[in-house]
Order: sequence, then C-alpha cells, then structure tokens
Amino acid sequence: MTADDSPAPEFPASLEWLNLTDPLRMAQLRGKVCALAFVNLSSAWCQQRLADLGHLRARHRERLQVVAVHVPRFDSEREVRRSSKRSHAQQHEFPIAHDGDWTLWQHYGIEAWPTVVLIDGDGMVRGRIVGEGGLRELDTRVAALIGELRPQLVNAEPVRLRRSGEPPLPLRFPVGLALSGNYLYVADSGHHRVLECDTSGRILRQFGSGSPGFIDGPMELAAMSRPHGLFVQRDVLYVADTGNHAVRAIELRTGDIATVCGAGRPGVTVEGPLADPRAVALDQPRAVVLAGDKLYIATAGDNRVWRLDLGTSEIALVAGSGRLAVKDGTGAMAAFAEPVSLACVQQTAYVCDAAGSAVRSVHTRTGQVSTLVGQDPWEFGCVDGARTDARLQHPQAVALDPGSPVLWIADSGNDTLRRLRLGGGELTTFDLPQRLHAPAGLVVSADAVWIADTDAHAVLRLDPATGALRHVPIGE
Repeated sequence: MTADDSPAPEFPASLEWLNLTDPLRMAQLRGKVCALAFVNLSSAWCQQRLADLGHLRARHRERLQVVAVHVPRFDSEREVRRSSKRSHAQQHEFPIAHDGDWTLWQHYGIEAWPTVVLIDGDGMVRGRIVGEGGLRELDTRVAALIGELRPQLVNAEPVRLRRSGEPPLPLRFPVGLALSGNYLYVADSGHHRVLECDTSGRILRQFGSGSPGFIDGPMELAAMSRPHGLFVQRDVLYVADTGNHAVRAIELRTGDIATVCGAGRPGVTVEGPLADPRAVALDQPRAVVLAGDKLYIATAGDNRVWRLDLGTSEIALVAGSGRLAVKDGTGAMAAFAEPVSLACVQQTAYVCDAAGSAVRSVHTRTGQVSTLVGQDPWEFGCVDGARTDARLQHPQAVALDPGSPVLWIADSGNDTLRRLRLGGGELTTFDLPQRLHAPAGLVVSADAVWIADTDAHAVLRLDPATGALRHVPIGE
C-alpha cells in the first residue's frame, strides 16, 4: 500500500489496457500532473467523475494526464470484453486499464470507488480524493500541483490511444425503447439521438443532430447527449437525456425538442415550483414514465425517484435518501442503488436498481418502497425461484406485460431475460435461443418483447408464445 509523498507504484504487467496501442509506464507521465482514477465503468458516480476529469484535461491540456483504472464490482465485469464495451460506450480520450484481479487497487490501498490519486510531475503521490464530490475541489488541487511543475525534457514515448474497436453499424449502444402503435422508438445512445422506426426496422425520423449537445429546437438541429430511457404517450415522447442531466420532450407531430427540466450539469435537485425548467438540477436521469399528469424520473446519480407534476410544474421527492443501498421504507427513509428503469401501473412504480441487483416497488402516493427481488449491493447472482432466494446481476431494464401480471427484466450482468410474476410469484429465466449482450432496454406489446441488445448494437424481437427471437434490421 502506497502512502502520500511516496513514489507512485509502477503499473503492473497484469493490467490490460483497453484503449492503448502499448502498455503504459509511469515514466511516460513524468513532467505532468497525473490524476489516476480508480473507477467502475458501470457506476453512475464513477461515470460522472470521469466526465469531470475529461473537463479538467481539456482545460489544462498537456499539463494534466488522466489515467482511469477499471476495477470490477460484479462477476460479469471481470471479462475484459465487457469492460472494453463500457470504455467504448463512454468514449473517453485518456488511457483506461482493466484491473481484473484488483492488483493496482491493492498497491495503492484503495478502499472505495471512485478514488482519484494525484501524482505530481516527479512521480510522487500527493493526495487522493475519495467519492464523487464536486469538480471545484478536484480542480483546485490539480491546479496547485500544475503550479509546481518544473520544465523537463519532452518524453520520447508519447501515450498512443487506440480507436474504438466497435463496428460502424447503424446503432451504437442502443438502450431505451418505446412503442406506440406501429412505431418503435430507440434511444441510440452512442450516436446521441433517438430514432423513430416502423416495426420492421425502417428508420422514419431521427431526433437530434447525432452530435452531443444540449440544444432545443427542430429535430435535425437539436442535440442530446447519451439519451437513455424513453416513454411515449399520445403525441409526446419523453427522453431521459442522461448526458445532459435533463428530461426532454419530443413533440411527435412536429419533431421539435424541448427541455422539460434539467440544467445540463449535475446538481442537487431542489423541491418546489419550476420557474425556469433549465434551473432545475438533476443527477443522471436514466428513466422517465408518465402516469396521468405526473412524470416520474429515476436519477441514478443521486439514487432517488422524483415526481414532476406537469399540471402545476412542481417537482417533489417520491423516495430515496441519496445513499446507495437497498433499504425499504417511506420517502427519504428508503434507499435505492442506482435506479435505472421504471415501469408504472395504477399507483405502483416498479424500479430497476442496477447496483443493488434488485427490483423494487414504490407506492407513488405514499412513497412506500418495498423490495421484490434483491438483498443488498453485494448480493447478486443468477438464481431462479422464490423472491427471497432469487438473484439478479446488475439488471438494466424492467417492463410490464400488458396481458398478465408479469414484470420482464433485462438481467444485463447475466446476459439473460428474466420474468417476475407479480403478487408474490417466482423469478424465472426465459429460455432464449441465443445469449444476449448486456441488454439495457425493454418494451412489451401484446404479442412481442422488444429488447435493446446493447453491446451487440442491435434490437431484437421476441415472440414469447413460441420463443422465436429475431433481429430487427434498424437502418440496414
């Protein structure tokens, strides 16, 4: 274990570099300040910390080098292939390594994700910042170390990034899905857009320019950033615009995009009337669902579920203390662990808790939270059966079956599709003819289950009556 004011340990040979042409050595970082970030690429908190570091690197340019080390939390994350997918999806312009056996984590004595270790231009450890925290403290400490830099010879071995290995397909990491009649809507998160398709896969319209940004207006000029969850009702498509920390609304008759709420940056959500929609801070909204004139929003960054009354333009907390945990209770006494998907019927909202490997229910009027499947953030697996014994692993989406009391679950960490019979029933695995690839979106119609097979950059259509599964050729 290294201490502050001691030499930074060398990168071990066991590290697998996800986006470099050659392994990185500490000597290549001399002469710059290095922010060495120990993260989990699937964690909302870590994703925000990496975004913060990206902003700092752009500001300080050649004087700051960022290096991220992904340390797996779930069994599925030990696969380098899966870690590479997460790295490609986030498109960071700095080195990212996979520390599958926690070797470097132990060398630095790390205890929590995310932790940023600050290393000065002479290769000495000068401090660490634990937790997501604010950008200001990180910037202040980086700037102080940059102020100490001494002129040195330019390193003859530059750090060479390797381009993403993902194929150039029409979809790139699709996530949220929504269905309205014969129209299928797809959140094409890697292309920062939402697609309107017919059910055969033909693209009819594209909402968003395809470049990341936060711009309202006509569909071809407006911009989104990593859109995630979708919900369609009548002529409006609601979008959880995760990268912009906002909820957007697409007027389907015209294609115009407007901001419902969200400031474009993370922050503390303040309850009360919305005088200015863009003055309301949200922290990584992942899912939206409309019930009557109430819009429910799941925010993975602060582990809460919010309610926006579209009639009175007021936002209020439904449930969640902000602490990452699987804890039942009412309102702020309950706790979620990265809520990423919502499904609503009558006065019950079902919540997919990704980091908790759990499915929860929330009474939307009282805020009472109950756990249907799951134990705590460190209990996960792939076990069918009674709710008390059943296990999921890092699920990413839930959807209600319109014809039966069944909740479908995209069990992303297990690459499977699961079903939970509501009203005390068991959890079962649906037998598919092929393995899924980190599915992160679901929508269910009367005769089909539509699946965003995220890491395969595809959308699939399942006939639950026959078990037939087919590829939907979107844009092909």
